[in-house]
Amino acid sequence: MNHLPIEQSWLTLTHLLNDLKSNDADIPGYINNELGIIRSQISSYKRDPTHPDLINELARADMSLNEVQGVLLSLAAEISSEYEDEWLDKLGRAMRGEEVYPMPQDRSKFIVNVPPGFSYARITLKNPISEDRVQEIAEEYGLIIEFDSDVTIAIYGDKAVVQNAIKEMAPFFQE
Repeated sequence: MNHLPIEQSWLTLTHLLNDLKSNDADIPGYINNELGIIRSQISSYKRDPTHPDLINELARADMSLNEVQGVLLSLAAEISSEYEDEWLDKLGRAMRGEEVYPMPQDRSKFIVNVPPGFSYARITLKNPISEDRVQEIAEEYGLIIEFDSDVTIAIYGDKAVVQNAIKEMAPFFQE
């Protein structure tokens, strides 16, 4: 499938975020997480653009992207008006569907056909852990897990259940 203009906008905002960090801007903590959620929503939509729930996901992604854009552009304006104008130009081109930055070609190997209504999470641990420990938690919560490597795990199921399981797995992140 071809790339969507929203993907280019997302990618441009990701580059802006990184550039703002290199300029020591005070980035709100939720921005990274929000950009990750937006990327997941876009990817979900691309799997089945005809599904009504996924069309709604794309609309939510667009609204969230606009909010993130507002925050990041206000931080860019604090650096200088020229800096802000440079990024406004890039974002305008991205919204028109122009390629401002090349889209990464590496696609996730996880959860290719997650049913609509399911949530998923991708976890990267610092050190490998026993599959048995994660499998026990997944079985306890009724989740499906996939191991891509010794340190990368994908989980999917109902949103609240995925969130609770991740909370229980939190100690694994520091191990």
